[in-house]
Amino acid sequence: MKSGTQVIRYRQYRAGKWDIVDSGIIVESEVSLTVNGEVWMAFMCTPTDLEALAVGFLYNEGLIDSVSEIANVHLCEHGDNVDIWTTHAVEKPKAWRRTSGCTGGVTAVEEESTPPVNLNGFSISPREINLLIGELFESQDLYRKVGGVHTSALSDGKNILVTAEDIGRHNSIDKLAGICLLNQIEMPNKIMLTTGRISSEMLQKAARLGAAIVISRTSPSSLSIELAEKLGVTLIGYARRDRFSVYAHPERILSERILDDVSRSSS
Repeated sequence: MKSGTQVIRYRQYRAGKWDIVDSGIIVESEVSLTVNGEVWMAFMCTPTDLEALAVGFLYNEGLIDSVSEIANVHLCEHGDNVDIWTTHAVEKPKAWRRTSGCTGGVTAVEEESTPPVNLNGFSISPREINLLIGELFESQDLYRKVGGVHTSALSDGKNILVTAEDIGRHNSIDKLAGICLLNQIEMPNKIMLTTGRISSEMLQKAARLGAAIVISRTSPSSLSIELAEKLGVTLIGYARRDRFSVYAHPERILSERILDDVSRSSS
């Protein structure tokens, strides 16, 4: 198994002085995905939780719906290929679409195929959001060591239960899905938190996971906001320990009285 970090030597200029520094850096690897004996594609990823990455990718692409459809998943001894065998035939997508953002991800999922999330009255307070953001920052193990990596997490609204880190923000969400499937982790209510920007593809993956609330450290895109409105996802961006912005479905956070007060004050 490869490590997610490695030590390198580099030259550092600081305060008018050059130094030789030995320090850690995040690893980026090419890892191929083989499904039922056929090579499908290659991930550019951090080589951790690779079985979860592969399984979660198939799930988020809508090619499997449960772990019972996985007959076997095997990471080769060199750590550069994940081999998955399913219990039924799975057709390789005829065309991959490049996803936006880092590491050149791909998807074949169309927006129309993403189901809306369950509108079950699930809500959360601003204080709970601030606490979860703090917990997300504290859970960034690889980031604290070397930086250069995204962290995504799933919460039940009270605590963060699953985390995944990767150089690619899309990969980190696929890893979340795979970890939940392989370990049979279920949550009646899901909140997804991430350090990455929320594009439409990221929002689709979150909805596929059943996340009613998506919280990002940074910005959403225009398409992700439109999709969140359509799918019933509460979308939060620029979240810090003491502030955040709500772009879609604020009713899960704000009471009707506060919503009315905000509307009146802005008119």
